Amino acid sequence: MNLRHITPAFRTFCGEDALQALPRELARLGARRAVIICAPAILKHPDALRRVHDALGQHLVGQFDGVVEHSPLPAVEQARRFLAGHDAEAVIAVGGGSSVVTARAASILLAEGRDIRQLCTHRDADGRLVSPRLTAPKLPQWVIPSTPTTAYGKAGSAVRDPDTGERLALYDPKTRAQGLVLDPVMALTAPAGLAWSAALNAFSLAVEGLQSRHVDPLADAQLSHALRTVMAWLPRLLKDPRDAQPRLHLMLAALMSGEGSDHTGGGLAQALAHAIGPRSSAANGVVEALLLPQTMRFNAIAVGHRLTLIADLLGLAERSAEGAIAEIERLLALFKVPIRLRDIDVSQQSLTEATDHAMDDWAITRGPRVPQRDDIEELLSTAW
Repeated sequence: MNLRHITPAFRTFCGEDALQALPRELARLGARRAVIICAPAILKHPDALRRVHDALGQHLVGQFDGVVEHSPLPAVEQARRFLAGHDAEAVIAVGGGSSVVTARAASILLAEGRDIRQLCTHRDADGRLVSPRLTAPKLPQWVIPSTPTTAYGKAGSAVRDPDTGERLALYDPKTRAQGLVLDPVMALTAPAGLAWSAALNAFSLAVEGLQSRHVDPLADAQLSHALRTVMAWLPRLLKDPRDAQPRLHLMLAALMSGEGSDHTGGGLAQALAHAIGPRSSAANGVVEALLLPQTMRFNAIAVGHRLTLIADLLGLAERSAEGAIAEIERLLALFKVPIRLRDIDVSQQSLTEATDHAMDDWAITRGPRVPQRDDIEELLSTAW
């Protein structure tokens, strides 16, 4: 076996006193001036936010609460100006995936000092997707989440241009978070529906990662346990939305799914969810889960043996690709995931535009079977 597995430094704190680690961690980094990046919804939970403020103490020099869903470019630019205006030395993303992505993207724009279209992934003259190397030092990031998003441990930041509908992808390993603080009070601030949809992303990304052609036992271990954790704790979230424990466990699952898939890649369902999500009434995690069985069938030709691994993890007597897909469909029904794209208000007319954007998504190149445009059109039409 030939294996190259590099694990970036990452610290995780979970529990009632987890926030008390923040001052120590900022001191370790030599960062005295921290800025919070969050969405307006967090302001409705003053007790949870006060816990963060109290923990940061004199380190806190400002709070930007203008995060918008899908991290549109105008909001990211506002966050960049806020960081610059407060001489930030560290960034604390508080909330869901959009807060995490906005904090990362704003830090990139601040450090690089160039137009985002000079920094984002694009096709070169030969038609290949290329991510420019971003060399400027970046502000250290910490995450205090309210949802189980896989964005915690990632190095990519997807910014949406509301004028064109494009997804502008930035990639910079220097914006990976230093660590994660899981606070039970903050975990309860998100509506149960948001926690549910984010957990579906963790579930889907784990399944997609396990379909990879690149076999990495260390990543497989993370992805497998992420899958088992979501299966165990998502029903408990649905049963008792006011219990913090399911949310904390799902957050750990999201971390494992995000980190594990960094080594194996995401895949087709992820790329299609990036394109369809903003054109639907559902969160990206719901769209990704809805599309998962279709993309598994597409991949089965190339990695049927990896689907039998998933069948083993699901405890199936029938170790077949179709058996694994059928069990995933059963679980998604148990998790109350919609079945068709039209059920989440995706118009048939928007499928062509979504196909265009999916073809330019880096994640589409990471799956076990790279689709052609006709494949995507057929898959989306079937899912619609």
